[in-house]
Amino acid sequence: MQQQISVITLGIADLARSRRFYVEGFGWTPVFENEEIVFYQMNGFVLGTWVQASLEADMGRVLVRPGAFALAHNVAMREDVQRLMDTLTRAGGRLLKAPIAPLHGGFSGYVADPDDHAWEIAWNPAWAINPEGFVSFGV
Repeated sequence: MQQQISVITLGIADLARSRRFYVEGFGWTPVFENEEIVFYQMNGFVLGTWVQASLEADMGRVLVRPGAFALAHNVAMREDVQRLMDTLTRAGGRLLKAPIAPLHGGFSGYVADPDDHAWEIAWNPAWAINPEGFVSFGV
């Protein structure tokens, strides 16, 4: 079995508010959108933001918030961490944890999107990012 993820879909309350965070905050471009979902082509998978009621109907279950997970976005330079976190908060995100230099190295902090999904914004000099945006685990 191939080790990969095809799509990650986040349940959201307000499509326009969520779209602003991802488009103005991260600078991402949707590849498809309608009145209840927006898809973003990522490096090797697709990220979807889907109105929660529709996602629940599709799954056949009620979603509980917040989830016990964090998504991460690695950046190429240490100074990009604070810059991106500031941009994300201006685009509707909420600061969860100001960036710090943890004991294991690097520099990172956390921002919640408008639907309270946690995003770690991180720089780690041991994790290479190629020109297509793929991150390689390094030690």
